[in-house]
Amino acid sequence: MSKIKILGVDHVVLRTTRLDSMLAFYCEFLGCPVERELSPDLGLVQLRAGNALIDIVPVDSELGRMGGKPPVQDGRNMDHVCLLIESLPEEELLRLLDSAGIKHSDYAERYGAEGFGRSIYLDDPEGNVVELKFTLAPTV
Repeated sequence: MSKIKILGVDHVVLRTTRLDSMLAFYCEFLGCPVERELSPDLGLVQLRAGNALIDIVPVDSELGRMGGKPPVQDGRNMDHVCLLIESLPEEELLRLLDSAGIKHSDYAERYGAEGFGRSIYLDDPEGNVVELKFTLAPTV
């Protein structure tokens, strides 16, 4: 039985070739205000969506190029989904992932709906990128 407890979605990252249209849709139509905007070269606009974030990343930016081709039938539109999990010691999560044979990234400090926190990336069986982010600073 898993010791990982998901508390909700922290953020979803969408890749786009139409930044202005995406921002008009999410900001003007759906009412998501811009919370943070990083440099256009890096390419990240973070929108507040209730208690979560929707990140919009232009595919021709530094972050967008990491996702491969522009969003078409053979390219990814969603970069990753971030799940907010209940805190547990980092080493315990690593043991759980390793024992299940799940490849993962190293931990890093990243910004999300609840501010900065420690997180780790992994792939689901279909190759979708999933980020697991702690609610509070975990013990090491």
